[in-house]
Amino acid sequence: MEHKTCFHCGLDSTTSEIIYDDKSFCCNGCKTVYEIFSANDLTCYYDLQNAPGTTPKEIEGKYNFLDNPKIVERLLEFNDEKTQIVTLYIPHIHCSSCIWILENLNKLHPSVSSSIVNFGKKTVRVNYNTEHFSLKDLVKLLSSIGYEPFISLDDYSVGKKNVDRSLIYKLGVAGFAFGNIMFLSFPEYFQVSGFWIEKYAPVFRWLMFVFSLPVVFYSAQDYFISAYKGIRSKILNIDVPIALGAAVLFIRSTAEIVLDIGTGFFDSLSGLIFFLLLGKFFQQKTYTFLSFERDYKSYFPIGITKILSDNSETSIQVYDIEKGDRLLIRNEELIPVDCILIKGKARIDYSFVTGESEAVSKQSGDKLFAGGKQLNGSIEVDALKTVEQSYLTQLWSNDVFSKNKEDGFTTLTNAISKRFTISVLSIAIIATSFWMFTDSSKALNVFTSVLIIACPCAIALAAPFTFGNLLRIFGKLKFYAKNASVIEQLAAVDTIIFDKTGTITANKETSIEYNGLELSEDEEALLKSTLRNSNHPLSRSLYSLLNENDIVTLDTYEEHIGKGIEAQHNQDSIKIGSAPFVGYTSETAALNTAVHVSTNNRYKGSFTFYNKYRKGLSKLFNKLKKEYDLVILSGDNSGEKENLTKLLPAKTKLFFNQKPEDKLEYIKHHQNSGAKVLMIGDGLNDAGALAQSNVGIAISENVNVFSPACDAILDATKFNQLYHFIKASKQAIKIIKWSFLLSLIYNCIGLYFAVTGQLAPVIAAILMPLSSISIVVFTTICTNVLGRKLK
Repeated sequence: MEHKTCFHCGLDSTTSEIIYDDKSFCCNGCKTVYEIFSANDLTCYYDLQNAPGTTPKEIEGKYNFLDNPKIVERLLEFNDEKTQIVTLYIPHIHCSSCIWILENLNKLHPSVSSSIVNFGKKTVRVNYNTEHFSLKDLVKLLSSIGYEPFISLDDYSVGKKNVDRSLIYKLGVAGFAFGNIMFLSFPEYFQVSGFWIEKYAPVFRWLMFVFSLPVVFYSAQDYFISAYKGIRSKILNIDVPIALGAAVLFIRSTAEIVLDIGTGFFDSLSGLIFFLLLGKFFQQKTYTFLSFERDYKSYFPIGITKILSDNSETSIQVYDIEKGDRLLIRNEELIPVDCILIKGKARIDYSFVTGESEAVSKQSGDKLFAGGKQLNGSIEVDALKTVEQSYLTQLWSNDVFSKNKEDGFTTLTNAISKRFTISVLSIAIIATSFWMFTDSSKALNVFTSVLIIACPCAIALAAPFTFGNLLRIFGKLKFYAKNASVIEQLAAVDTIIFDKTGTITANKETSIEYNGLELSEDEEALLKSTLRNSNHPLSRSLYSLLNENDIVTLDTYEEHIGKGIEAQHNQDSIKIGSAPFVGYTSETAALNTAVHVSTNNRYKGSFTFYNKYRKGLSKLFNKLKKEYDLVILSGDNSGEKENLTKLLPAKTKLFFNQKPEDKLEYIKHHQNSGAKVLMIGDGLNDAGALAQSNVGIAISENVNVFSPACDAILDATKFNQLYHFIKASKQAIKIIKWSFLLSLIYNCIGLYFAVTGQLAPVIAAILMPLSSISIVVFTTICTNVLGRKLK
C-alpha cells in the first residue's frame, strides 16, 4: 500500500498508526475510517469516535447481510443504476435536534442527496447516489452518529415495527433507584441522630452512590450521547444543558461522598433523570395521540385510468389499485405504483423521485418505479403492488422541488432554539457565578435548575404542531398542502393569479360543438387515440365526447406545451391544438375556446368549447378583492372577456392569449416588485407558473395532475372555499406567535425562580416536559377550533 495520510489528524501511514484492510483503512489516532476507491482516491467514510471501542471489522460484520442484493431489494423503495431511496426506522429519534442532524446527512457524506424525517413514525427517508455508496454504507453512517436503524425483514412494513421499550426500561431503572435513594436519604432529611444512624451513615451514602450509577450510565445515557454528538457536530442541541446539569450533580455528589463532607445530591440527580424520562414518555404518548400524519385513505382522489378485461376504460382512485391491474399512463402522467411495462414506448423522467432530470427509455417487460413521469405518449402497465398514498406524499415533499421556495418560518424557529440554548447557558453561568460569592450552597441548584427549566422544546414544537395539525384538517376538507411551509407562504400572499381553462371553468360541464369537414372513421380513430395520450383538460373533455373507436398504437407522439399535440400512425399524421399550430390562417377569430384539427397537413375543422364557470366563482372573487390583487391569465382568446367582466369584480385584471412562458414572466415581474404571488392553475400548461410563484395550487377534478410544480392540490368541489383556507393560514401564524409568547412567559417565570435559588432541580425536571406538552395541546386545540370554522 502506498503512502497515505489521515485528512483529520495528519498521521502518516509510515508511522504504523493506520490499520489497513482490502477496502478501507482506519486511522489509529483519530479513529476516522476511509474507503479506498482507487490507488489515489481516498474518501472519508465515517467517524468511529461516535462509537468508542468499536472496530471497523465489528461494524462491517454486523451489517454483512446488506451485501445480499435480494435483501437490499426488499428494503429499497427505488433503485436504478445511480440512485437508491430507502426509508429506515430510527428508534432513537426523540427531539428537534435529531431531526436536524438526520435531515443534514448530506453534510456528513456527499453521496447523500437528501433525507426527510417523519418524526411521528420515527423514520428517515434517504435519497443517495450509489456510485461510491451503498445501503450498507448508509446504515453504518447512521450507526456511527448514534442513530442505528432497526431493520427486520420479517416485519419491515408500515405499522409492523417491533415496539422499542428501551425508554420504559430506563424509566423503570431510574424510578427504582430514585425510590431507594430517597428512602436512604430520610435520616438526612429529618436530621435523625443516633449511634446506629451515625455509624452506618457512610454505608447509606455509598449505597446511594451505587444506586446512582445505573441512573447516570444507563437511564441518562441518551442525553449524554445526544449532547456529545451535538457538540461534535457543532450543534448546541436541547440535550446539552440537561447533560451538563446531570454531570455536574453527579461529579459534585461523588466528590462529597469520597471526601466524606456530605451526602451529595443523588436524590435530586435520580429524581431529575426519572422525571425527565417520565416527561419524555408522556410527550411521546401525546405526540402519538395528536399525530397529524395524513392517512392515505383520506387523501385527495388522484385518478388513474384502469383498463378492464373488455378493453373498456374506467377512472379509479390510486389507492384502489390492486396487484395485477392493467393501467393506462398518459403523457406527462405519473406512475403511481411499481409496475411492468406491457405496451407502448416508455421514456421515464425520474426527477420527481431522484432529482436527476435525464429521462430513461424502457422496453416492454421492464420494471417501472412509482413516481416516474411518462414523457412519450401513453403506455399500458401491469401493477406489481398496491399503492401507499403516503409514498406519493413523500415524493411530493421531496426537497429537490422546494429548493427555490422560501422556508423562512422553519428557519426562524431553528434559529430561536439555537440562540435560546446559548442564552440559557450564559444565564446559568452568570447566575451560578453570582451565587458562588453570595451563597455557595445554592450555586449548584441554581446552575442545574436554570439549565433544565429553560428548555427550548416548547418553542421548537409550536410551529410543527400548528402547521401539522392544520395540514391534517385541510386534508379532510380536500385541500392538500405539500408541507408545513406552504401554509406559512400562503398566509403571506398579496396577489392571486388564476388560469381560466380547467381552473375557474368546470371541465365536466363544458359543452362542445364541431364545425368543419366530416372526419373519416380512420381520422376519428387517430384523433381519439392521440387525445387518449394527453392529460390536458380540453383533451380529456374532447376524448370523453368522441364515439368509441379502435385505439391504435401511435408511432410518434409529441406534446407542445401551450400549442398542441401531434402524432403519427403508419402514413397518417395529425395535429390538434391552436389555429396557428395546425396551420389554420383564417382572418376570422373565434370568440370561444376552440381546439383545431388537421390531418396529413390538411385543415379539417375545430371543436368549440362553451365554458361553464365554477359555482361560487363571483362570490369568491368578491371576498378576495378586499385583500388581494386579482388577475386572470388565460391562454385562450378574449371571447369570454365580456362574460368574465360581468361575473368578476371591476378591479380584476384580465389577460388573454398568454403562453406558458408569458405567465411565468408575468409572475416573475411582480415578484421582483415585492409581490407574494399565489398561482392557481390546472397543473399542466401552468407548471412553470406554479413553480415560479410563491405558492402554486393545482385544481383537481379526479385526474392525475400530481406534479412537483405545485405546492398544494385543491379538489375542484372546494374551489369556492379558497378564501377560507387562506384566512385559516393567516390565523395559524397568529396561533404560533401566541405559542411563542406563552413559552416566553413560562421561561421568564421559571428562570426567575431558578436564578433566585427558589427552584429545586427535581421540580424543574417536572415542569420542563409539562411546558412542551402544554404548547402542543394549546396549538392542537386552537387549530381544531379553527378547523371547525372551516366546515
